[in-house]
Amino acid sequence: MPICSMTGFARVEGSSAVANWYWELRSVNGKGFDMRLRLPYGFESLEPKLRQLAQAKLTRGTLHASLNLSRTSSAVKVNLNEPVLNQVIAAAKRATELTGGEMPPVASLLSLRGVLEIEDQETGASSDESEALLADFDKALDELVQARASEGQRLNTIIEDLVAEIERLTNQAESSPARTPEAIRAKLSASISRLVDTEQSFDPDRLHQEAVLIATRTDIEEELKRLKAHIEAARDLLHTGKPVGRRFDFLAQEFQREANTLCSKSNDATVTEAGLALKVKIDQLREQVQNLE
Repeated sequence: MPICSMTGFARVEGSSAVANWYWELRSVNGKGFDMRLRLPYGFESLEPKLRQLAQAKLTRGTLHASLNLSRTSSAVKVNLNEPVLNQVIAAAKRATELTGGEMPPVASLLSLRGVLEIEDQETGASSDESEALLADFDKALDELVQARASEGQRLNTIIEDLVAEIERLTNQAESSPARTPEAIRAKLSASISRLVDTEQSFDPDRLHQEAVLIATRTDIEEELKRLKAHIEAARDLLHTGKPVGRRFDFLAQEFQREANTLCSKSNDATVTEAGLALKVKIDQLREQVQNLE
């Protein structure tokens, strides 16, 4: 099972002898799973089964599901409200007497509010109709899952590229020649020479000891090891075949923590440059994994 996004859309249409309908499903990012239903009046009894179906196929994200249903003519009864029509006719006759005009056509009289009453004979779903609605909802869920999987494939490629770039920058920081005690000693010697009399001699052993102490305080070996471990963990998550959004979000935070420490320990511009680039890529990674189920 590939990784899936939390965003997607699906629409499925259906019908019965007395009604036409369509389901629309939209899912967006969410910390957990939340379902928001919009059903016509009289169909509230479907909600528990709808939620059960959705929870069986989705683990994260906010799902907006709406059922749009219209009855056919066989399910609708039109009643003529004769008392209201009689009052309308009387008013129309009086208006013609006062104005000298003609009586309005019957169609105009019937279009007035209250003259015709439209009664929906089906205020809810029959047993067969309920089964058909649930089956179509299940189909819509399958389409939504497929849409989320397709989006997940796109995210998988983006995340793989970001992890590869994070690995490259980690190797760049690791291979920096400025990390060696010899390089630090030379840099320390140059700094001291600028601050004191250049003719004054230095104890080479003491200078080496100071360089080793500085190298120890600025050593980023542990951060590099943890970054490499996180890179391996990220690649494992991409192939685990299970929802990984929460775990990937936590891993992205761990990436950021190591990059921050690496930058704070850096004693060279090249390492700092690699660390800052790492932070940018890790931030982009975290933004992308927010969309994972």
